[in-house]
Amino acid sequence: MPEAHAARTYPAHDEHPMEKVTVAVDPYDVEYKANIFTVNYRNYGFMPVLFVISNDSDQPIALSGMKAELNTVNRSKLFPLGTEDMVRRMSHPSRSDAPTLPIPLPTKKVKGGLNQKAMDEMDRAQFAAKAVEPHSTACGFLFFDVLGISNPLAGARFYLTGVRDVKDNELMYFEIPLEKYLSAPQEKKQ
Repeated sequence: MPEAHAARTYPAHDEHPMEKVTVAVDPYDVEYKANIFTVNYRNYGFMPVLFVISNDSDQPIALSGMKAELNTVNRSKLFPLGTEDMVRRMSHPSRSDAPTLPIPLPTKKVKGGLNQKAMDEMDRAQFAAKAVEPHSTACGFLFFDVLGISNPLAGARFYLTGVRDVKDNELMYFEIPLEKYLSAPQEKKQ
């Protein structure tokens, strides 16, 4: 897992000064960033997005009801996938030599599946925080299904709703245009 920094330090962020909460996203869409994983998620049509939320207030905030959404330029709404959905696609590769006959015939089974190391990595990487304590930051990855979308970040917007304060009041929604990320200078880490 990458080290969590304050959300306002990421190019693509939305800061709410009155509520003292900042949300940031950092897509892992390029190879040098995605190399932190043992699994190449892009090969399966997934895009990992580092999700960071900083709470600079004096009260905790609740995330148990949060809803994250990535809207593409063509208005497709993408929601983060759960581990089960990802494992299902990654464990059942499609066969390229399967015959297309009108009747079912016995065929060779395709071997698939994930090793335990990949499963553990996926579980550790996913964003799982249910709250953010005062003056702290939480982070983790959200995985979006971008299979068949040629450039999912261009013109896209990330939305977050359902963040609540200690009095159970919902905070104003967060909106992050991904153009902030795309237009920021990229630091290549070796």
